[in-house]
Amino acid sequence: MEKRFFVYILASKPWGTLYTGMTSDIQGRVFQHKHGIFDGFTKKYGVKTLVYFEEHPRAFGAINREKRIKKWPRAWKINLIRTDNPDWDDLAADWYPDVMTPEETERWVARTSRAMTA
Repeated sequence: MEKRFFVYILASKPWGTLYTGMTSDIQGRVFQHKHGIFDGFTKKYGVKTLVYFEEHPRAFGAINREKRIKKWPRAWKINLIRTDNPDWDDLAADWYPDVMTPEETERWVARTSRAMTA
């Protein structure tokens, strides 16, 4: 299976605090942000809504894109989001079950923990 890489932007609310990141496991990483699994910026400021993401075939390209976006003025980031997602919808809204059993939660936490150490 070919590895894929993603650059993503999370928001605390429409027009709110933004966070740009890069990962090879978009579902696992967004789960971590949504559930505050790790301390940091997104947990501190409640940045949990996936409002933008793009896929890259190689890590190098994704890392460079993430670095470029992080240097952009806020208005450019907002324009990028609003181009594909004008209503600031949560693009990960249907990625996870509404109510997770303890076993499902355990599997997601284990999966995301492995992704962070890989």
